Amino acid sequence: MRLAPEGIPFVVGGLLLGSVLAHAARSLQSWAAAAGPVLMTLAALAAAFGLFSLWFFRDPLPAPVGEADAVVAPAEGRVIEIVRMPEPTFIGGEAVRVSIFLSVFNVHVQRAPARGTVALKDYHPGLYLAAWEPKASEANERATLGFETERGRLLVRQIAGLVARRIVTDPVVGEGVERSARIGLIRFGSRVDLFLPADWPVLVEVGTRVRAGETVVARMPAPAA
Repeated sequence: MRLAPEGIPFVVGGLLLGSVLAHAARSLQSWAAAAGPVLMTLAALAAAFGLFSLWFFRDPLPAPVGEADAVVAPAEGRVIEIVRMPEPTFIGGEAVRVSIFLSVFNVHVQRAPARGTVALKDYHPGLYLAAWEPKASEANERATLGFETERGRLLVRQIAGLVARRIVTDPVVGEGVERSARIGLIRFGSRVDLFLPADWPVLVEVGTRVRAGETVVARMPAPAA
């Protein structure tokens, strides 16, 4: 199983702490019997957190998508909202926002929705509202990546939630990325918004479960003749 490098400290720390506590519990049994069960409980909790982190920070490779016009989901989770709205900062007009909620049970690595060049990278500190709140897109801590593709502009926004406190965004402005390549990670529950030009057909609906870098969520229009 592939592991996102950001998870290594959590995995190693949890398992190591669990091992140390378990060893201490066994050592104390002869002269402080009451402390043994307490330390063993703490050891079990620490080890469980390490194993949970090993699972949480998994980073599976997405299945390849062959269609050149496909726009894939930037995150794994459930589509909670699809709305038309202005996006003046990068797309420069009417856009469709596809919002994906990531629970703690989803893979939290984000992937590029299409092949392109990073033309915008921005970060805003903010609140930690529940990720499913409509206001979270503009009020919460968030990081934004804008992509120039051969057929138009796309915007991906990583949004912190109630539990998430660390957003990692990999590419830099001017960097070219391939579709489905890793672009970042959000620790623990969160949300990712994908902004598309309003005339691009959206293929998912509210309630659809999507996989990062794999599920086709929209189509790019054919190039002008």
